Amino acid sequence: MTYHVTVDAPSAIHETVLYAEDVAAASRFYGEVIGLRVLPGSDDTSAAFRLPRGDAMLLVFNAGYAERPGRGVPVHGARGAGHVAFRVEPGSLDGWRSHLEARGVPIELDRPWPRGGRSVYVRDPAGNSVELVDGEIWAR
Repeated sequence: MTYHVTVDAPSAIHETVLYAEDVAAASRFYGEVIGLRVLPGSDDTSAAFRLPRGDAMLLVFNAGYAERPGRGVPVHGARGAGHVAFRVEPGSLDGWRSHLEARGVPIELDRPWPRGGRSVYVRDPAGNSVELVDGEIWAR
């Protein structure tokens, strides 16, 4: 089967999410053992780390927390749907929306971020949350 994509393929993985019941222990491991810098705002429910090169992020969520609705992002968690975010070319999200909608993929959420970035969320066939990111959404 050949696929025809009308927009450029994603350029990088923007963030990866791992799940841990003990986020504090995972945070210590990734910070102290692996050497990643934990970002402000990390707590017992989630921790965010910026990788030292590029702009990739590692997020660690408590699965129960990630499954709660009303957090400002679609529900995802290790007991069900996972999450992946892809960085897309600047200014291409509207093209992505059209591309996805033309293929019958519903847009779950289109969210602007305080740092000026914007994300569009959809679901893959397995129910995983797929995010397309344009711009900056994490602190440096």
